[in-house]
Amino acid sequence: MAKQVFEGLKVAEFAWTGVGPIPGTYLASLGATVVRVESATRPDPLRTMGPYKDRIPGINRSGFYNPANTNKYGLALNMKYPRAREVARRLIEWADVVTEAYTPGTMAKWGLSYEEVRKFKPDVVYYSTCMAGQNGPYAPIPGFGAQLTGMSGFSVITGWQDRTPSVPYGAYTDFINIRLAILALVSALDYRRRTGKGQYLDFSQYEGGVSFLAPLILDYRVNKRVANREGNRDRRYVPHGVYRCLGEDRWCAITVCNDNEWQALCKVLGNPEWSRSEKFATFTGRKKNEEELNRFIEEWTVDRSPQEVMEVMQKAGVPAGVVINSEGMMKDPQLQHRQAFGTVKHSEIGEHVAVDFGSGFRFRNQKPEFRMPSPCVGEHSEYVCTKFLGMSDEEFAALFGEGIFE
Repeated sequence: MAKQVFEGLKVAEFAWTGVGPIPGTYLASLGATVVRVESATRPDPLRTMGPYKDRIPGINRSGFYNPANTNKYGLALNMKYPRAREVARRLIEWADVVTEAYTPGTMAKWGLSYEEVRKFKPDVVYYSTCMAGQNGPYAPIPGFGAQLTGMSGFSVITGWQDRTPSVPYGAYTDFINIRLAILALVSALDYRRRTGKGQYLDFSQYEGGVSFLAPLILDYRVNKRVANREGNRDRRYVPHGVYRCLGEDRWCAITVCNDNEWQALCKVLGNPEWSRSEKFATFTGRKKNEEELNRFIEEWTVDRSPQEVMEVMQKAGVPAGVVINSEGMMKDPQLQHRQAFGTVKHSEIGEHVAVDFGSGFRFRNQKPEFRMPSPCVGEHSEYVCTKFLGMSDEEFAALFGEGIFE
């Protein structure tokens, strides 16, 4: 295999939860050497979230944390100790990239802000991410993607009109902002390659999340129309929904975008009498009678598997897709062909699935690698200090005795 894209790149990662560490996971999967700094005295919140292997809790057993941090070295540093901060500084001197995802001011408290770091490493690419950026009235507010999903406007448009707002699955803004973070880091590295100069990236997850709702913001700005919950419906398309299929909790999504697709849908359904009714002849009529239309469609889908519904609809030119669950995703032939998942063997929980956290693309002649499982807390502290930072065994032992590696 050709040399990996980020081979030779060194990353010091002072980041936790989602948007912070996952960009580092992406870099690591394509060859970068990433050292993840943590402390058992204040573990990453993802380490405390299930599901756990064999349903046994433990900070090294999380099925959420482990797939998100593969290919990294783990260095434990208790930053309340000044000597731990000295080790952190040495790690930064070693690195090309520094990433951090703490509440604004945390790195500065340790003397490791960008302004301090650039004094001894002017070409560093320094990436900070938090809820709302490093300054402004919201900057001091701590939180996670679940809260930010509401702040960014996703919750108010998710769910049904007659019910309270819903939260999209998980910390939604974490997962969509990861791609923006990777793009920013790669851009900064290209800038350094061309100019020899470092860069500071102040990433507001709030602003990143809001950017994904640009059409709705424009609609309000121009038409003063406030977006609200529409369930599975869409103002532009009809029918547009998720329809029950044969089997337990099996569904298929179907969307009709124009009159040609409507005629194709009717043909697939056998041109039933109801489809020739005048009230379904136009988009306006179908929209007005959408609830009844959905019932008719589901009377047809309920006797067929979601796979059959998808295939026959797609063959006719009607957009349709199986609503897949976790089991189906692992067995999906397209994802298997693209090698979206891999396996690694973790020292505590054994073999488990690892995920490609790239953006779904592949570089020619190479693919993301799953070389190492995520580290247990401090698993590689000695290795990192002696091999990467040049400490002698005696120096490491002395620092270990002071309790900084916890």
